[in-house]
Amino acid sequence: MSTKPRILALDLGRKRIGLAISDGLGITAQGLPTLERTNIRADIGGIYHLATDREARAILLGLPRTLRGDEARQANWVREFGARLEKRSQMPVVYWDERLTSVEAERVLRQEGGDRLSMKGKVDRLAAVILLQSYLDAGCPGLSATGGDALDNQTEQAALPSESDFGEWGFEDHLQPGDRE
Repeated sequence: MSTKPRILALDLGRKRIGLAISDGLGITAQGLPTLERTNIRADIGGIYHLATDREARAILLGLPRTLRGDEARQANWVREFGARLEKRSQMPVVYWDERLTSVEAERVLRQEGGDRLSMKGKVDRLAAVILLQSYLDAGCPGLSATGGDALDNQTEQAALPSESDFGEWGFEDHLQPGDRE
């Protein structure tokens, strides 16, 4: 079985960045330690070194969207961060719909019996894993099969449930404002 280029996924937050990396076969996503934010230069440098150390050939950034599918307010901030990261790393940055990844991550952690204090940082890491796994399961659109070069840096797919699935999937107790920083 041939190896595929690794992908580093980021769940970008104001205080922390959740991180995940794909396995060498491009089948599974594995969580990495959450990065505590300092400043944009240090954050991008740290991500660049992590990507290099882990032999990543592309970066996946979660793109905030509303339940209706429109880009959320934070999307411009994420795109600006992605552009700076792409320039520094010279790796393709692909954007992927991150709707409900943090909600799902918090739900999973709550089921495991975690309290709010013990979940700090774990939500971000698990959200990055969920984001990357959905991208891998969709076949990595926007990346070529060889070499990992971006074919379309604007790849944004709705990989998660639609608004109509929201209640059906058990998301009615969603995060309140300020739960995720």
